[in-house]
Amino acid sequence: MKKWYSLIDKVYRMDNLEKAYRAVRANKGAPGIDGETVEAYGRNLKERLGQLHHELKTGKYEPQPVLRVEIPKPDGSKRPLGIPTVKDRVVQQALLNILQPIFEPDFHPSSYGYRPGRSCHQAVAKAERFMNKYGLEYVVDMDLSKCFDRLDHELILEGVNRKVSDGSVLKLIKKFLTAGVIKDGAWEGTEIGSPQGGVISPLLTNIYLDRFDQEMKSRGIRIVRYADDILVFARTYREARRYQQIATEILERGLKLVVNKEKTHLTSIWQGVAYLGFIIRARALSIHPKKLKNFKKKIKQLTPRNHGMNVREMVKRLNPVLRGWANYFRVANCKGIFTQLMEWIRRRLRMKQMREWKSWKQLHKALHRRGYKGEFEKISMRRWR
Repeated sequence: MKKWYSLIDKVYRMDNLEKAYRAVRANKGAPGIDGETVEAYGRNLKERLGQLHHELKTGKYEPQPVLRVEIPKPDGSKRPLGIPTVKDRVVQQALLNILQPIFEPDFHPSSYGYRPGRSCHQAVAKAERFMNKYGLEYVVDMDLSKCFDRLDHELILEGVNRKVSDGSVLKLIKKFLTAGVIKDGAWEGTEIGSPQGGVISPLLTNIYLDRFDQEMKSRGIRIVRYADDILVFARTYREARRYQQIATEILERGLKLVVNKEKTHLTSIWQGVAYLGFIIRARALSIHPKKLKNFKKKIKQLTPRNHGMNVREMVKRLNPVLRGWANYFRVANCKGIFTQLMEWIRRRLRMKQMREWKSWKQLHKALHRRGYKGEFEKISMRRWR
């Protein structure tokens, strides 16, 4: 395995820092604990990056704690998210620019999360292929409990050190890992874990879990992994049980993670395998019912019946949501569902418009303005159909 030395000078090179800032600006994002926005940081960019270059070169750079916020999840729980300052995001991106090309080529071929040129759709397609083409009909759906929060710092640094022998780079990564978090105005230490929200965190997670990926590969066990969402494939029920024990041992003993025994379960292509918002079955791919339920809940929030917002504004707010959801789930067998959803959404918009008109007289006037001729029925303005 090739080792890389003296990388820190490539990290703090001015052209790399400028490239890093452009990536951070493109990703936008909220301010960290200092309240500084991406736009504000860029107002005197040359001077700011020059100062950052000097701090990194002399070893005086010290990252600030991340701002801990909690994002609501569809199931009602909350996901902790760490927001670094813009300055720290620039340094992390500069580090990512150098480290990602080093580690990316040797990652497991069935690892898809947070990797350039790879997607959820590709992960689902690989899982489909294993089950439908290779006859691996039994699947262990592994659930890791708070994976990002349990990453062992020493194992992270060991993973990076397998390819990178630059002490300054390793020291910089350790500074990010131990910078701590600010939660409710108070500082908390971070002895384990890598905060979700950090620019470098996804790469560190992949480096960490690649040890699991490669160990399963060396044993001839097929897997698909998207970040911490892991599927393990087998030909028989007994084989799947054995693979589950092997995977659990590697994850818990080798990587010091916690497998959620209650949520980890064994299923099959005939029962349906839930993965990344889809249900994979024999020769069929459908949308997970929970995703449909959450989508309809979102649409109801965007199209309230009693609200001052007009229909035109509602449509403007709806369109990006509809496009994003449809583009993600278009790979499923969903033509009928898409048709039903659009009929339902149109009914909601139609009812909103009818309520704005208040009476059938306004409806008739609108129809005449649009060129329709003849007599129209006097209909109720409060019916959905």
